[in-house]
Amino acid sequence: MSGIQEASVRSIRPYKTSEQYLYAMKEDLAEWLKELYGVDIDVRSFLDVLETGVLLCHHANNITQVARDLNQEYPSLGKKLQLPIYGVTCNDFAQPGTFQARDNVSNFIQWCRKEMDIKEVLMFETEDLVLRKNEKNFVLCLLEVARRASRFGMSAPVLIQMEEDIEDEIREDMNLPPDEALLPRPCMTLHLVSRCSCPVQFSMVKISEGKYRIGDSNTLIFVRILRNHVMVRVGGGWDTLEHYLDKHDPCQCTSLCESISVPSVNFKSLSKTTPRVLHPVLVTTL
Repeated sequence: MSGIQEASVRSIRPYKTSEQYLYAMKEDLAEWLKELYGVDIDVRSFLDVLETGVLLCHHANNITQVARDLNQEYPSLGKKLQLPIYGVTCNDFAQPGTFQARDNVSNFIQWCRKEMDIKEVLMFETEDLVLRKNEKNFVLCLLEVARRASRFGMSAPVLIQMEEDIEDEIREDMNLPPDEALLPRPCMTLHLVSRCSCPVQFSMVKISEGKYRIGDSNTLIFVRILRNHVMVRVGGGWDTLEHYLDKHDPCQCTSLCESISVPSVNFKSLSKTTPRVLHPVLVTTL
């Protein structure tokens, strides 16, 4: 099986449609942690690697150090941001499922609450990770930590980079001044093209690169490519295009359409292949 075929199968088979966004988030976080810390981790081993809490604690201490460096170099900016002051203690020899592992995870949770001010709706409990009781909350919390740490100059997952790109675009459309940032943000673009022979087509009107008006409403959505996934920015979070259309497409067809081509992408971790979406979408351009 070719690499492209394998990627296509991986992007469709490992999850139910409603779980696609969670799989995409884990995949993004795993590749980010692998690059950040040189650990052997991927989407399949994601929870197994993190369940001892060792990497989480080291990550918390790393963020705290980055925040200290930022405050020292840019004191005026540090005053505007809520920077973590204290790190966490960690048992580096904790084994999966032990009290030591639970202590590590608990220390990370307390650090998220007190030092990073993560809201309760995005928090998780120790057993959510150790016993896999609530994988979603753990993933959302880790992503939120990454989102906040990116403002301190910390390397961010691709999803966070795409969020920043979208926020800059919204500010530009509203003629607002750019948000303060330490590092310049690269611009990402994509072009969505789709053909469908379905008698009732769900329309997506292209407003600009990566921005579409959907259906008969005036709702605007932002679409980005994350490796093998076509992601839609929804409110303060993300969804996959396929799951988003499952919820909004009145036709509910599953015919295979031509989907994505990426003429210009500046993030090396984005897929250069052409993902396929199992949904009919009629795309027009204003």
